Amino acid sequence: MEKALNVLVIGGNRYVGKRLIARLLAEGHRVTVLNRGSSPPPAGVEHLRADRDDERSLTEALGSRVFDVVVDQVCYTPRQAAIARRVFTGRTRRYVMTSTVEVYEYEDSPAPVREEAVDPSTVPVDLDLAWDDPAFVEAHYGEGKRQAEAVLAAGAEFESTMVRVAHVLGGDDDFTGRLAHYAERIRTGEPIAVPAVNRPATYGYVEEIARFLAWTAGEDFTGPVNAASRGMLSTEELCAAVAAHVPGGRAVFRPVEVGEVSPFSFRRSYGMDNGRAARLGFTFGDARQWLPRAVAETLGKGD
Repeated sequence: MEKALNVLVIGGNRYVGKRLIARLLAEGHRVTVLNRGSSPPPAGVEHLRADRDDERSLTEALGSRVFDVVVDQVCYTPRQAAIARRVFTGRTRRYVMTSTVEVYEYEDSPAPVREEAVDPSTVPVDLDLAWDDPAFVEAHYGEGKRQAEAVLAAGAEFESTMVRVAHVLGGDDDFTGRLAHYAERIRTGEPIAVPAVNRPATYGYVEEIARFLAWTAGEDFTGPVNAASRGMLSTEELCAAVAAHVPGGRAVFRPVEVGEVSPFSFRRSYGMDNGRAARLGFTFGDARQWLPRAVAETLGKGD
């Protein structure tokens, strides 16, 4: 980035978001954070408190502020995206939505999936679904993100970019508990449920994803872009990295035809192609290079 930007981050109080904010500040940008106020922002950040689902609350919190770019870390539904379009019209020239690999949940491709597999301009939007019900939103995570992307892509009020983030690993503040799930089973010898045909997936290191988002904020490309490290990892590779931190531990896998499986095991193949990011000027690292460090950080074995 060549000049200092005035950036609004919606959400951003944990994990990837807090690293994004730290990077933006380190690069000399002016940062404002908007969230419900559940945790204080870092020093040097202006903090706005509002419920982003409440259009009036959001509008009042923003006042007359304008921004070069908005990075939305917590846009999960088309209703939230529609509110954002209305509220930020005339307030920003660029809107970056943190999306997800789960927009490809219906893909099953042996080759890494490219962005055009899910074109936001062709995704139907239904604002009348139960988007105010947290259980519904959780159960329809991929669909909510797809429709949110579609709402933003349909607007001409500002330029929009959708960063489709891979499964994220690393950090001592990983709140998902997924690697801990594997560590506990490896420690106790309890079988790890995986599909009978278990597909590998693409992943991203938490620090690298934050760096990509910060970089994206200062660029001018639009549309969806995949954010994932090079190489696909299998459940077995992940568990081998975890087992290295469990003395005497050994992963035991239990293939299942139907029913619930462990967190990072997949019946379909939908790894992401990161070629567009590379063509735009950002080079992701190799997942196998950072995996040992990421696991060590999460399991409390980092330096």
